[in-house]
Amino acid sequence: MAKKQTTGKIDRKLARWGLVFVAPAIAFFAVFSFYPISMALYTSLFKKNLLSLKKPDFVGLKNYIYLLKSADFWNSVEATFVFALGTFLPLLIISLMLAAFIMNISKARRFFQMAYYTPAVISSVVSAAIWLLIFDPRGLGNQWVNAIMNTPGIDHRWLANSITVRISTMVVYFWKYIGYFVIIFISGLANIPHSLYEAAKIDGSSAWNMFWRITFPLLRPTVVLVSIMSMLQCLKTFSTQYLFTQSGAPQAPINVITLNIYNTGIRDFRIGRASAMSIILFAIMLFFTWLQFSTSKSDEVSY
Repeated sequence: MAKKQTTGKIDRKLARWGLVFVAPAIAFFAVFSFYPISMALYTSLFKKNLLSLKKPDFVGLKNYIYLLKSADFWNSVEATFVFALGTFLPLLIISLMLAAFIMNISKARRFFQMAYYTPAVISSVVSAAIWLLIFDPRGLGNQWVNAIMNTPGIDHRWLANSITVRISTMVVYFWKYIGYFVIIFISGLANIPHSLYEAAKIDGSSAWNMFWRITFPLLRPTVVLVSIMSMLQCLKTFSTQYLFTQSGAPQAPINVITLNIYNTGIRDFRIGRASAMSIILFAIMLFFTWLQFSTSKSDEVSY
Protein backbone atom coordinates (compact mmCIF):
# COMPACT_ATOMS: atom_id res chain seq x y z
CA MET A 1 0.00 0.00 0.00
CA ALA A 2 2.81 2.37 0.94
CA LYS A 3 4.55 1.53 -2.34
CA LYS A 4 1.45 2.49 -4.34
CA GLN A 5 1.16 5.82 -2.48
CA THR A 6 4.83 6.58 -3.15
CA THR A 7 4.39 5.72 -6.84
CA GLY A 8 1.28 7.95 -7.01
CA LYS A 9 3.17 10.89 -5.46
CA ILE A 10 6.02 10.46 -7.96
CA ASP A 11 3.57 10.32 -10.87
CA ARG A 12 1.81 13.50 -9.71
CA LYS A 13 5.13 15.26 -9.28
CA LEU A 14 6.23 14.21 -12.77
CA ALA A 15 2.88 15.39 -14.15
CA ARG A 16 3.32 18.80 -12.53
CA TRP A 17 6.82 19.20 -13.93
CA GLY A 18 5.59 18.02 -17.33
CA LEU A 19 2.92 20.73 -17.24
CA VAL A 20 5.55 23.33 -16.35
CA PHE A 21 7.69 22.41 -19.35
CA VAL A 22 4.71 22.20 -21.71
CA ALA A 23 3.16 25.50 -20.55
CA PRO A 24 5.34 27.78 -22.76
CA ALA A 25 4.37 25.81 -25.87
CA ILE A 26 0.70 25.88 -24.87
CA ALA A 27 0.89 29.64 -24.30
CA PHE A 28 2.61 30.16 -27.67
CA PHE A 29 -0.03 28.19 -29.57
CA ALA A 30 -2.84 29.83 -27.60
CA VAL A 31 -1.65 33.34 -28.55
CA PHE A 32 -0.47 32.75 -32.12
CA SER A 33 -2.73 29.90 -33.30
CA PHE A 34 -5.85 29.26 -31.22
CA TYR A 35 -6.72 32.93 -30.65
CA PRO A 36 -6.40 33.94 -34.36
CA ILE A 37 -8.49 30.92 -35.39
CA SER A 38 -11.23 31.76 -32.89
CA MET A 39 -11.19 35.44 -33.94
CA ALA A 40 -11.39 34.47 -37.62
CA LEU A 41 -14.39 32.26 -36.84
CA TYR A 42 -16.04 35.14 -34.95
CA THR A 43 -15.28 37.72 -37.66
CA SER A 44 -16.62 35.41 -40.39
CA LEU A 45 -20.11 35.85 -38.93
CA PHE A 46 -20.08 39.62 -39.58
CA LYS A 47 -20.16 41.91 -42.58
CA LYS A 48 -17.23 44.17 -41.86
CA ASN A 49 -15.21 46.66 -43.86
CA LEU A 50 -11.55 46.59 -42.84
CA LEU A 51 -11.16 50.40 -42.93
CA SER A 52 -14.60 51.35 -41.66
CA LEU A 53 -15.16 52.56 -38.10
CA LYS A 54 -18.82 51.50 -38.20
CA LYS A 55 -19.96 48.64 -36.04
CA PRO A 56 -19.96 45.44 -38.15
CA ASP A 57 -23.32 43.93 -39.05
CA PHE A 58 -24.03 40.40 -37.86
CA VAL A 59 -24.91 38.25 -40.88
CA GLY A 60 -24.55 34.73 -39.46
CA LEU A 61 -23.67 32.20 -42.13
CA LYS A 62 -24.32 34.51 -45.10
CA ASN A 63 -20.59 34.86 -45.83
CA TYR A 64 -20.28 31.09 -46.09
CA ILE A 65 -23.41 30.81 -48.23
CA TYR A 66 -22.07 33.50 -50.56
CA LEU A 67 -18.74 31.69 -50.92
CA LEU A 68 -20.40 28.35 -51.66
CA LYS A 69 -22.32 30.06 -54.49
CA SER A 70 -19.33 32.07 -55.75
CA ALA A 71 -17.67 30.90 -58.98
CA ASP A 72 -14.54 32.84 -58.01
CA PHE A 73 -14.22 30.91 -54.74
CA TRP A 74 -14.68 27.53 -56.44
CA ASN A 75 -12.05 28.55 -58.97
CA SER A 76 -9.72 29.16 -56.01
CA VAL A 77 -10.57 25.72 -54.62
CA GLU A 78 -9.78 24.16 -58.00
CA ALA A 79 -6.51 26.11 -58.33
CA THR A 80 -5.49 25.06 -54.80
CA PHE A 81 -6.16 21.37 -55.36
CA VAL A 82 -4.46 21.33 -58.78
CA PHE A 83 -1.39 22.93 -57.25
CA ALA A 84 -1.46 20.66 -54.18
CA LEU A 85 -1.78 17.42 -56.15
CA GLY A 86 0.76 18.51 -58.76
CA THR A 87 3.31 19.38 -56.07
CA PHE A 88 2.52 16.98 -53.22
CA LEU A 89 2.97 13.68 -55.08
CA PRO A 90 6.32 14.58 -56.75
CA LEU A 91 7.61 15.97 -53.44
CA LEU A 92 6.73 12.79 -51.57
CA ILE A 93 8.00 10.30 -54.16
CA ILE A 94 11.14 12.05 -55.40
CA SER A 95 12.29 13.12 -51.92
CA LEU A 96 12.12 9.48 -50.82
CA MET A 97 14.06 8.37 -53.91
CA LEU A 98 16.73 11.03 -53.40
CA ALA A 99 17.06 10.13 -49.70
CA ALA A 100 17.56 6.46 -50.60
CA PHE A 101 20.14 7.45 -53.23
CA ILE A 102 22.08 9.63 -50.78
CA MET A 103 22.06 6.91 -48.12
CA ASN A 104 23.51 4.40 -50.60
CA ILE A 105 26.55 6.49 -51.55
CA SER A 106 29.63 6.66 -49.38
CA LYS A 107 31.41 9.66 -50.92
CA ALA A 108 30.08 13.22 -51.06
CA ARG A 109 27.06 12.36 -48.90
CA ARG A 110 27.40 15.56 -46.88
CA PHE A 111 27.72 17.59 -50.07
CA PHE A 112 24.48 16.22 -51.51
CA GLN A 113 22.64 16.82 -48.24
CA MET A 114 23.79 20.45 -48.15
CA ALA A 115 23.09 20.97 -51.86
CA TYR A 116 19.52 19.71 -51.61
CA TYR A 117 18.78 21.48 -48.33
CA THR A 118 20.12 24.91 -49.33
CA PRO A 119 16.92 26.11 -51.11
CA ALA A 120 14.88 25.34 -47.97
CA VAL A 121 16.86 28.01 -46.09
CA ILE A 122 15.89 30.68 -48.64
CA SER A 123 12.61 32.49 -47.98
CA SER A 124 9.65 31.86 -50.26
CA VAL A 125 9.75 35.43 -51.58
CA VAL A 126 13.41 35.15 -52.58
CA SER A 127 12.77 31.75 -54.19
CA ALA A 128 9.93 33.18 -56.27
CA ALA A 129 12.07 36.18 -57.26
CA ILE A 130 14.89 33.88 -58.42
CA TRP A 131 12.53 31.83 -60.55
CA LEU A 132 10.94 34.96 -61.99
CA LEU A 133 14.33 35.69 -63.52
CA ILE A 134 14.65 32.10 -64.76
CA PHE A 135 11.17 32.20 -66.34
CA ASP A 136 11.89 35.50 -68.09
CA PRO A 137 11.71 35.18 -71.92
CA ARG A 138 15.49 35.70 -72.00
CA GLY A 139 16.09 33.62 -68.87
CA LEU A 140 17.55 30.20 -68.25
CA GLY A 141 14.16 28.47 -68.38
CA ASN A 142 13.77 28.98 -72.12
CA GLN A 143 17.46 28.31 -72.72
CA TRP A 144 17.37 24.94 -70.91
CA VAL A 145 14.18 23.73 -72.58
CA ASN A 146 15.28 24.92 -76.02
CA ALA A 147 18.64 23.18 -75.61
CA ILE A 148 16.91 19.91 -74.66
CA MET A 149 14.21 20.11 -77.34
CA ASN A 150 16.47 21.66 -79.98
CA THR A 151 14.09 24.59 -80.47
CA PRO A 152 16.34 27.69 -80.40
CA GLY A 153 14.68 31.07 -79.91
CA ILE A 154 11.28 29.76 -78.76
CA ASP A 155 9.56 31.56 -75.89
CA HIS A 156 7.59 29.00 -73.86
CA ARG A 157 5.63 31.76 -72.07
CA TRP A 158 6.16 30.44 -68.58
CA LEU A 159 4.15 33.24 -66.97
CA ALA A 160 1.65 33.96 -69.73
CA ASN A 161 -0.05 30.65 -70.49
CA SER A 162 -2.63 29.26 -68.04
CA ILE A 163 -1.03 25.79 -68.04
CA THR A 164 2.62 26.81 -67.91
CA VAL A 165 2.03 29.33 -65.12
CA ARG A 166 0.59 26.54 -62.98
CA ILE A 167 3.58 24.34 -63.78
CA SER A 168 5.89 27.25 -62.96
CA THR A 169 4.47 27.68 -59.46
CA MET A 170 4.78 23.93 -58.88
CA VAL A 171 8.42 23.98 -59.99
CA VAL A 172 9.24 26.81 -57.57
CA TYR A 173 7.65 25.02 -54.62
CA PHE A 174 9.22 21.69 -55.52
CA TRP A 175 12.68 23.26 -55.81
CA LYS A 176 12.34 25.02 -52.45
CA TYR A 177 11.01 22.16 -50.31
CA ILE A 178 12.46 19.00 -51.87
CA GLY A 179 15.66 19.22 -49.81
CA TYR A 180 13.77 19.75 -46.56
CA PHE A 181 11.83 16.52 -46.97
CA VAL A 182 14.92 14.66 -48.23
CA ILE A 183 16.63 15.41 -44.91
CA ILE A 184 13.61 14.12 -42.96
CA PHE A 185 13.61 10.89 -44.97
CA ILE A 186 17.38 10.51 -44.43
CA SER A 187 16.79 10.77 -40.68
CA GLY A 188 14.16 8.06 -40.90
CA LEU A 189 16.39 5.80 -43.01
CA ALA A 190 19.30 6.25 -40.62
CA ASN A 191 17.20 4.83 -37.77
CA ILE A 192 16.67 1.49 -39.53
CA PRO A 193 19.24 -1.05 -38.23
CA HIS A 194 21.74 -2.09 -40.90
CA SER A 195 21.67 -5.65 -39.53
CA LEU A 196 18.23 -6.15 -41.09
CA TYR A 197 19.65 -5.52 -44.56
CA GLU A 198 22.61 -7.80 -43.89
CA ALA A 199 20.28 -10.63 -42.87
CA ALA A 200 18.14 -10.06 -45.96
CA LYS A 201 21.21 -10.19 -48.22
CA ILE A 202 22.26 -13.48 -46.66
CA ASP A 203 18.76 -14.81 -47.41
CA GLY A 204 19.20 -13.77 -51.04
CA SER A 205 16.75 -10.83 -51.16
CA SER A 206 17.10 -8.34 -53.98
CA ALA A 207 17.40 -4.60 -53.41
CA TRP A 208 13.81 -4.10 -54.63
CA ASN A 209 12.44 -6.68 -52.17
CA MET A 210 14.47 -5.18 -49.31
CA PHE A 211 12.97 -1.76 -50.04
CA TRP A 212 9.34 -2.96 -50.03
CA ARG A 213 9.68 -5.53 -47.23
CA ILE A 214 12.10 -3.71 -44.89
CA THR A 215 12.64 -0.04 -45.74
CA PHE A 216 9.12 1.09 -46.61
CA PRO A 217 7.26 -0.63 -43.72
CA LEU A 218 9.76 0.64 -41.13
CA LEU A 219 9.76 4.09 -42.75
CA ARG A 220 5.96 4.39 -42.67
CA PRO A 221 5.81 6.85 -39.71
CA THR A 222 8.23 9.13 -41.57
CA VAL A 223 6.21 8.81 -44.77
CA VAL A 224 3.06 9.84 -42.88
CA LEU A 225 4.87 12.82 -41.34
CA VAL A 226 6.25 14.00 -44.69
CA SER A 227 2.93 13.50 -46.48
CA ILE A 228 1.06 15.59 -43.90
CA MET A 229 3.68 18.34 -43.80
CA SER A 230 3.97 18.56 -47.59
CA MET A 231 0.19 18.55 -48.07
CA LEU A 232 -0.28 21.36 -45.54
CA GLN A 233 2.54 23.37 -47.15
CA CYS A 234 0.90 23.01 -50.56
CA LEU A 235 -2.58 23.96 -49.32
CA LYS A 236 -1.36 27.18 -47.67
CA THR A 237 0.88 28.34 -50.53
CA PHE A 238 0.74 32.10 -51.12
CA SER A 239 3.95 34.04 -51.78
CA THR A 240 4.83 32.41 -55.11
CA GLN A 241 1.36 32.97 -56.59
CA TYR A 242 1.26 36.53 -55.24
CA LEU A 243 4.60 37.54 -56.74
CA PHE A 244 3.80 35.88 -60.07
CA THR A 245 0.47 37.72 -60.40
CA GLN A 246 2.16 41.00 -59.41
CA SER A 247 4.65 40.38 -62.22
CA GLY A 248 1.90 40.09 -64.85
CA ALA A 249 0.99 36.40 -64.76
CA PRO A 250 -2.74 35.59 -65.23
CA GLN A 251 -4.43 35.39 -61.85
CA ALA A 252 -7.28 32.93 -62.50
CA PRO A 253 -5.16 29.73 -62.97
CA ILE A 254 -3.13 30.33 -59.79
CA ASN A 255 -5.70 32.17 -57.68
CA VAL A 256 -5.34 29.78 -54.74
CA ILE A 257 -7.48 30.19 -51.63
CA THR A 258 -4.79 32.04 -49.67
CA LEU A 259 -4.33 34.55 -52.50
CA ASN A 260 -8.09 35.02 -52.70
CA ILE A 261 -8.18 35.59 -48.93
CA TYR A 262 -5.51 38.28 -49.27
CA ASN A 263 -7.24 40.03 -52.17
CA THR A 264 -10.64 39.87 -50.50
CA GLY A 265 -9.48 41.07 -47.09
CA ILE A 266 -6.61 43.46 -47.87
CA ARG A 267 -7.44 44.75 -51.36
CA ASP A 268 -11.26 44.75 -51.18
CA PHE A 269 -11.45 45.31 -47.37
CA ARG A 270 -14.10 42.56 -46.93
CA ILE A 271 -12.56 41.07 -43.83
CA GLY A 272 -15.65 39.06 -42.85
CA ARG A 273 -15.74 37.21 -46.17
CA ALA A 274 -11.96 36.69 -46.08
CA SER A 275 -12.26 35.24 -42.56
CA ALA A 276 -14.92 32.82 -43.79
CA MET A 277 -12.55 31.66 -46.54
CA SER A 278 -9.76 31.16 -44.01
CA ILE A 279 -12.04 29.01 -41.83
CA ILE A 280 -12.99 26.88 -44.85
CA LEU A 281 -9.30 26.45 -45.70
CA PHE A 282 -8.58 25.49 -42.09
CA ALA A 283 -11.38 22.89 -42.24
CA ILE A 284 -9.95 21.47 -45.49
CA MET A 285 -6.47 21.18 -43.97
CA LEU A 286 -7.90 19.59 -40.82
CA PHE A 287 -9.85 17.06 -42.91
CA PHE A 288 -6.86 15.98 -44.97
CA THR A 289 -4.70 15.69 -41.84
CA TRP A 290 -7.33 13.46 -40.22
CA LEU A 291 -7.70 11.44 -43.44
CA GLN A 292 -3.96 10.76 -43.68
CA PHE A 293 -3.75 9.77 -40.02
CA SER A 294 -6.79 7.50 -40.25
CA THR A 295 -5.66 5.72 -43.43
CA SER A 296 -2.05 5.22 -42.31
CA LYS A 297 -0.66 3.21 -39.46
CA SER A 298 1.66 5.82 -37.98
CA ASP A 299 2.43 3.95 -34.76
CA GLU A 300 6.00 3.66 -33.58
CA VAL A 301 7.71 0.67 -35.15
CA SER A 302 9.86 -1.83 -33.25
CA TYR A 303 12.77 -3.75 -34.64
